[in-house]
Amino acid sequence: MPLALLLAVTALRLVVAAFVPLAPDEAYYWVWSRSLQGGYLDHPPMVAWFIRAGTLLAGENAFGIRLVGPIAIAVASVLLARAADALFPDRRPGVWAAALFNATLLVGVGGILITPDLPLLVFWTAALWALARLHASQDGRWWLAFGVLAGLALFSKYTAVLLGAGVVIWLLASRDAWRWWRDWRLYAGGALACLVFLPVVLWNARNGWASFAKQGGRAGTDEAGFTLRYLGELVGGQIGLATPLVFLLCVVGVAVAARRWRGDAAAALLAALVLPGAALFLWQATGSRVQGNWPAILYPAACIAAAAFLTPRLARLRRPAVILGFVLALAVYLQAAFAPLPLGRRQDPTLARLGGWPELAQAVEAERRRIGAGFVAAEEYGLAAELALHLPPGIPVLALNPRWALFNLPRPVPGVTGLLVQSERRDSAPDWPGAELVEREDGPLVRARRGIEAERYRAFRIETRPDLPPTAILPRP
Repeated sequence: MPLALLLAVTALRLVVAAFVPLAPDEAYYWVWSRSLQGGYLDHPPMVAWFIRAGTLLAGENAFGIRLVGPIAIAVASVLLARAADALFPDRRPGVWAAALFNATLLVGVGGILITPDLPLLVFWTAALWALARLHASQDGRWWLAFGVLAGLALFSKYTAVLLGAGVVIWLLASRDAWRWWRDWRLYAGGALACLVFLPVVLWNARNGWASFAKQGGRAGTDEAGFTLRYLGELVGGQIGLATPLVFLLCVVGVAVAARRWRGDAAAALLAALVLPGAALFLWQATGSRVQGNWPAILYPAACIAAAAFLTPRLARLRRPAVILGFVLALAVYLQAAFAPLPLGRRQDPTLARLGGWPELAQAVEAERRRIGAGFVAAEEYGLAAELALHLPPGIPVLALNPRWALFNLPRPVPGVTGLLVQSERRDSAPDWPGAELVEREDGPLVRARRGIEAERYRAFRIETRPDLPPTAILPRP
């Protein structure tokens, strides 16, 4: 991918990052950045550090919260291109590998949204670059760099264990890599990775291993027996998120890399970084849902394989694949920012996740004033975080959920009247003791974009009391 084009694409992503409202998960991770810890219930903490760096530079707004993401993806793209050229210096596939990588919606759109998958993808790609330099130079000192980068990937999301698993498989199954088992720097790199990850272990040890237990419980299947329900969803989702042509080229490239495993250590490395993870996700999809973003880590190596191993006939698809990917990403940008197509929430995920949050906050504030409440509260962590970002300054926002017991955030004092907001998607009464439904002449509170409804909410009158479940006062910008 030419550097000028990469800079232009990165600039566009930064503009989109400023204009598109934050998704609930992004707002939730912003709360993390205001309470930096060694870990959290959901994931390790790297995403919080990305957000804190951005907000220190550009403020606590959508642009500042997302600032580091597109820049980090640009750096990862350069490292991916250099990794490809180092692995296959005779073919020099780096430019095409980076172009295909950026043409996926997983990067084109996911590179704007600030979630744990973004730093994971960045450090996974950087670790792949270190492995490529190791293979090209045969200099064992690159194991030290790989260890640090792999540790940072694991500090981003637990899925990074697949990176270590892939490398072990490569070291075991590729004859050319056997020599590294006798090099002390391999083990020193592993020690460095463990050292980088140590704060997450210590946080878990202090909190009953909560995060390890939560994420470890996601492994395996939920349904007994074999089902095609989630398997088709996974494959179809990847065709869409990678974009159809990029997905096809990646599948072909990885298949060729796998066939060349015995005689080509570089090809074996790419296959080892894709096939075990792909097999795991496919197996899990036989009994439970695999989120579409989880396999994103497989695409850096897959894009290198697609750029390096295609036949001349398939290689002609690279340019249309890149063009299609960028066109689709641009369409998503426009819909998320300006909603030119009047689609409902079932047809438009940008409406369901991104639309109408500032307007909802205005409606909630008006209702708070009407009933004379001193604060606003929510049970859903994403909703609470969105309200904390968008309500006027000085209004306390309380979040009610067991996860908040693991945060270093202040707790409310008893005896204050507040307004609790609950989505109508929840068919149960609020967990807040003594909550009373507020009858509104105008009907429920509505989150909408350009008149198209995204979600409805109930309002409850509540009061802080000593017997509340875990509740925290969220930070405000």
